[in-house]
Amino acid sequence: MQKTDVVVIGAGAVGCAIARELSKYCVDVIVVDKNEDVGGDASKSNSAIIHTGYDATPGSLESQLVVAANPMYEQLAKDLDVPFKKVGAILPAMTDEQFEKLPEIKEKAFKNHVYDVEFKTGKELLEMEPNLNPQVKGGLVIPRESIIDPFILVQAYAENAYANGVKFMLNTKVTDIKTENGAIKSVVTTNGEIQTRYVINSAALYCDEIAAMVGKADYKVVARKGEFYILDKNTSCKVDHIVLPIPTKVTKGKLMCPTIHGNMLVGPTAEEQESKIDKSTTYNGLESIATDVRNLVPNVNLKDTITQYSGLRPNRNPEGLHFDMYDDLKGYVNLSGVRSTGLTLSVAMGKYVVQQIIMHGEKLKLKENFIPTRKGIVKFSEQSREEQERLIKENPLYGNVVCRCETITEGEIMDAIHRPLGAKSVDGVKRRVRAGMGRCQGGFCGPKVIEILSRELKVDPKEITKHNQGSNMVVGKTRD
Repeated sequence: MQKTDVVVIGAGAVGCAIARELSKYCVDVIVVDKNEDVGGDASKSNSAIIHTGYDATPGSLESQLVVAANPMYEQLAKDLDVPFKKVGAILPAMTDEQFEKLPEIKEKAFKNHVYDVEFKTGKELLEMEPNLNPQVKGGLVIPRESIIDPFILVQAYAENAYANGVKFMLNTKVTDIKTENGAIKSVVTTNGEIQTRYVINSAALYCDEIAAMVGKADYKVVARKGEFYILDKNTSCKVDHIVLPIPTKVTKGKLMCPTIHGNMLVGPTAEEQESKIDKSTTYNGLESIATDVRNLVPNVNLKDTITQYSGLRPNRNPEGLHFDMYDDLKGYVNLSGVRSTGLTLSVAMGKYVVQQIIMHGEKLKLKENFIPTRKGIVKFSEQSREEQERLIKENPLYGNVVCRCETITEGEIMDAIHRPLGAKSVDGVKRRVRAGMGRCQGGFCGPKVIEILSRELKVDPKEITKHNQGSNMVVGKTRD
């Protein structure tokens, strides 16, 4: 039986952020996740926006954490080498009814301590964003809404936590949690039992199932599906800001915004479903996105779509973001209701959870040798000519372009595989260096990526998966 001080269940943004924060202290931590890679479920299929919290419920824990997290990202992105950009958001009103809601939305922003929200006339908004619907009557500008690479953010949290001593057990499903005398005793997994003093449940979509193992499931998680379009970088109609509709009680609505890598993101829907694994896209869902977004940006060209995808948000019933510790179960920490703002609030949640553990009596001692920074994978295409020549001289594999759409070299793919917590699947490579994320969606580079993974992991090509177990990319040879 392994022994540790803390088991974090779930290697999504929140779980990895908590692990990184704990790694600042003299405490042993293991992160377990059922998936083959870090990134969780919701954390790798969202809108990649770092929110300000202007539209959160005033006074809620979500408001507190999102508002606190937003200003942390500029320094965090530098420390962990994560692509990040403040682009600002526009909330345009297209009808008289929507226009009349603007003062209420601004007042809510102020209640959330987001004071830099400004009103703009329709003319001013069209000057900022010429592709907006010319019928715009006015709107709000939220300047600190930002975009990020969500895949790299979670990887950076995890890699930095790993560098500071955190252990990760992937492809490891939690099957039970044992307690004794009103305290956590151990976590049972598909890869053995782990004796521990603390369990932090950050399992998102599955947090209710984990909570049920210790009799604390007084809520239910319902998956809320959000479908998206990704448009080609060369699409004929672009926006420079995050263009948001007037929100409803259920959803922030269907938006259009740039991604950190230059594509356009359009969506999402908000459909509740029983299944926690169904991530299919639907005709009706995609059509509803087209209809709604064209009210904001009439000339959006959805024919330039290079892919569609969907993500599942863990909607809590009763709803709301919850942090719970229990007098009758020492050592158990339960997080639930982490929804669309989960990516944003992750860094603040890490700090909040650790501070709450300290306030509940745990004496944590800071390390003297904490490593605060992490260096990401070099982006060959963004280097100067001189730097590219230097890289090729040191490693000729940087001279071999594997993914032509995104100009990704074999050297970058090798780094993605061999760095700590490196890629073990085609999607793992894709999320780290974008090989397969371009216009052809892996049609050209896919076989080569499989070949490189097979070679470097020293396994048969038939064992290479797209993501989790059972998603094998090839089943055999067509000829000898």
